[in-house]
Amino acid sequence: MSDTKAFFLTTPIYYVNDAPHIGHAYTTTAGDVLTRWHRQRGERVWFLTGVDEHGQKVMRSAEANGVTPQEWADRLVETAWLPVLDTIDAANDDFIRTTEPRHTERVQRFLTGLKDRGEIYEGAYDGPYCVACEEFKLPGDLVDGVGDYAGEKVCAIHGRPVEQVSETNWFFRLSAYGDKLLAHYEANPLAVQPQSAYNEVTSFLRGGLQDLSISRSTFDWGIPVPWDEKQVVYVWFDALLNYATAVGLGDEPGTPGAEQFAATWPADVHLVGKDILRFHAIIWPAMLMAAGLPLPKQVFAHGWLLVGGEKMSKTKLTGIAPATIVDHFGSDAFRYYFLRAIAFGADGSFSWEDMSARYTSELANGLGNLASRAPAMVAKYREGLLPVATAYTDAEVALQTLLASTVETADESMLRLDFAGAIGAVKAFVDAINLYVTEQAPWVLAKDEADAERLSTVLYTICESLRAIAVLHHAVMPKATTSLWEQIGADVALGPIGEQVVTDAGCWGQLPPGTTITKGAILFPRLDEPAV
Repeated sequence: MSDTKAFFLTTPIYYVNDAPHIGHAYTTTAGDVLTRWHRQRGERVWFLTGVDEHGQKVMRSAEANGVTPQEWADRLVETAWLPVLDTIDAANDDFIRTTEPRHTERVQRFLTGLKDRGEIYEGAYDGPYCVACEEFKLPGDLVDGVGDYAGEKVCAIHGRPVEQVSETNWFFRLSAYGDKLLAHYEANPLAVQPQSAYNEVTSFLRGGLQDLSISRSTFDWGIPVPWDEKQVVYVWFDALLNYATAVGLGDEPGTPGAEQFAATWPADVHLVGKDILRFHAIIWPAMLMAAGLPLPKQVFAHGWLLVGGEKMSKTKLTGIAPATIVDHFGSDAFRYYFLRAIAFGADGSFSWEDMSARYTSELANGLGNLASRAPAMVAKYREGLLPVATAYTDAEVALQTLLASTVETADESMLRLDFAGAIGAVKAFVDAINLYVTEQAPWVLAKDEADAERLSTVLYTICESLRAIAVLHHAVMPKATTSLWEQIGADVALGPIGEQVVTDAGCWGQLPPGTTITKGAILFPRLDEPAV
């Protein structure tokens, strides 16, 4: 295995109590785009996603459907969670299920290690619990109910009453790590992002932490506590460990698992929804501190996708299946829209009308039109062979300068997880090339033999620009850019698009003259409005 540590990115592991909606796909798409970008920077990458199959929420969903929890999880994973990765074109390296032996065995070993260190003790828990969140709640986490729940205290996230739990459980000494975590974050302010998430976490830490119940004794769907098999591990304590168990946590030195852990851990980015920020930025790093392990470099909490002003949710019937959108617009447009239209880290509203408008203006009429016109003109005016550029004018030099700055801006933005900024920079370059085509009017140049060299320069400039655009947009729209790459002959001339170094995309003149340019399928065909 390479001595170079992999860029390691994770999504949350998603509950299998129901099928995925576009809120889940949004997180996975962001992770996929970022890891593809890092691969094209020449880095080794490990991209992990998966599912959380334990806990009361999953158990009750299974009971409601008349099957065992394992049968329910198996069914959902095979028919919904794995297929959605194909639907959105995710290129993940691993998919973990918390019922896998590699996970359960490593969780039990980790838990035993903490107990041996004196970090776990037996105690009584009596308080509110939200099954939908799978979270022990503090009184301040609850709000007054409305409607059917008026007069009751309800979960602030799900708007439903919590359950009162009274159990003898095993507790983790979380309270011992408040000051240590606060010191860590003050020294490493980028460890929790965006700034609003950082502020929330540090404010919460300043209020002090309470020890955490890490087992449940009133049901049995979970990983057995190794020294007390009447209890199962609290689902979040189990689930958070997936990020490390998937890459070999605690395996014996010299084994493949230990080698993978050394080459992968710590995680570079944990992508999470803002509603699960505290689990990832407080409980999880405290667990790692207690075990003497390095902390993740960054937890990034993105906002919610809203429909009708409400968070995407199966509970509230606002969940939309990713295939509903992808079947109409295509996976590239899905990936482009959600990362272009919503500032990552902020809440954003999904609108079919807005997506249709952006698809038409930015993809079909913008990049798609440019990608169709260029091969057609080379075929018509130069028999399908890329001509030689002779003398560049100020117009071409300006585009070459703009391309260099576009690559720099896009790279810096991607590394900050500013997907909208990166995509917007490339779109601005596409707009500049479309304007260049209009101003240079190659169809007019083609009418006069005296303008033959000028026409060749213009055609080369357009195709070379498409070469750079394909590389810059590949992480976001892999299917469309692969097709474009083949149409401009770059697959033969330069090799596979996935192997192009994205930070070198601005080096002008890479597409060799004489390359065969072939008009292919329309990248973004015009769409009829569906009956939705």
